Amino acid sequence: MTGGRATGTDTRARENAAAMSGAAAKLNEAAAELGTQIVRFGRLITTWRRSARTDGGAADRVLLAKLVNHGDRRATDLAADAFLDLSTVSRQVRSLVDRGLVERYPDPEDRRGTLLRATDAGHAAFQVYRQQRDSKLAALLERWPEEDRDHLVRLLGRLNDDLEEARHTRIPPHPPESRDTAVKQKDTPA
Repeated sequence: MTGGRATGTDTRARENAAAMSGAAAKLNEAAAELGTQIVRFGRLITTWRRSARTDGGAADRVLLAKLVNHGDRRATDLAADAFLDLSTVSRQVRSLVDRGLVERYPDPEDRRGTLLRATDAGHAAFQVYRQQRDSKLAALLERWPEEDRDHLVRLLGRLNDDLEEARHTRIPPHPPESRDTAVKQKDTPA
């Protein structure tokens, strides 16, 4: 400040700080609303799955999908891929094997280990599950404009990619210091 009046640089710095503060507030609002919608979506999906009339449960569909889409796996890898506890996967695999949907065979690289593979019947069951899911979703999206459907698929894919990446990176417990705070600290005399 010169003679009690703000210079153009001081005014621009305050305007930039205010704009960044407003952007941070909008980001926080969006994050809060997204969190609310994700929780709501999770509850609705859980309810939807409970009402689904299928022969197998959700674990059947998830495990078969992993084996059909990504190939043979050890139970430990299958559990990690499906975000399930190994004891849950072991119990479910036993059921899938008993019903002829999955088979076990020795791991050629480590004869002590066992790999899991979807059988032809497992592939067929997976296709039935997928067709049931797809027809229910098509009915939900039928009234949506094509552009909205495309945006939804693109943005949900992007969100899933970011969530997957965040799962493998440590997110700080508190948001990093915002730039407007750094600007204020820089302009404050020591």
